[in-house]
Amino acid sequence: MTNQYETVFIMTPVLSEEQMKETVKKFKDYLLDKGAEMVLEDNWGMRKLAYPIQKKSTGFYHLFEFKAEGSIIRDFEVAFKRDERILRFLTVKLDKHAIAYNEKKRNKAKEEKANA
Repeated sequence: MTNQYETVFIMTPVLSEEQMKETVKKFKDYLLDKGAEMVLEDNWGMRKLAYPIQKKSTGFYHLFEFKAEGSIIRDFEVAFKRDERILRFLTVKLDKHAIAYNEKKRNKAKEEKANA
């Protein structure tokens, strides 16, 4: 049975634009290779961290929302832990209310773009 998940990860700010895109592609390809279905991918860009991590005060934030088997999540998170470019990550299983909220938010954003 597939569940819907949301993963936010923070990459080290010393990466070039090319290295950042390569890192994102690596994790996206990992999910797709394991049969996950991408619902949303969002680059939040460079942001200030709430507290320093590895003496860094900023990082590149990126979000994946995807549908996948629960069994791949553990290996997916191990891949994050092994990658030195990743400062932090968090994967959350979305319940039906969170899924509905995210869809409503996306639809509202589409309407605002259409009306602009």
